[in-house]
Amino acid sequence: MRKLEEMSTNTLPTALAEIVDDFQALTEPDRLQLLLEFSRGLPELPERLKDHPELLEQVVECQSPLFLTIESEKNDDGHLAYRLFFKAPPEAPTTRGFAGVLHEGLDGLTAKEILAVPDDMPELLGLTRAITPLRMRGMTAMLGRIKRKVAAASRLEH
Repeated sequence: MRKLEEMSTNTLPTALAEIVDDFQALTEPDRLQLLLEFSRGLPELPERLKDHPELLEQVVECQSPLFLTIESEKNDDGHLAYRLFFKAPPEAPTTRGFAGVLHEGLDGLTAKEILAVPDDMPELLGLTRAITPLRMRGMTAMLGRIKRKVAAASRLEH
């Protein structure tokens, strides 16, 4: 396992790199507080998804019930961009917080940008000592599920 200081944000999309930099600039207790802020900032599902749970996929590796889906749309450059949607209960702030990080850092990016995010990106947040290994695995699984869905969708759309 690489040390936090050895991990670089150079390969991350800009918004996600800024989030990681924010986490890395803080002490561990403050990182947990920032994760809580991301939890509060996670957008609610749009109405079209609220009544259709079958459109969401559960990330079973997460300790708390977390569901997600992606949708594609053309961005301003005419490329396909992917929108991320999450559903996690308010009483699961850690899970919601990481979903919030991924939403803010990846929502609206292209498949190439999302798929380039390293699988161990959750470790860059510097939370491995503050959060249980099971929760960290859930975070990694959430990113993995997003990448698999984006990869599958981008193959279908080409």
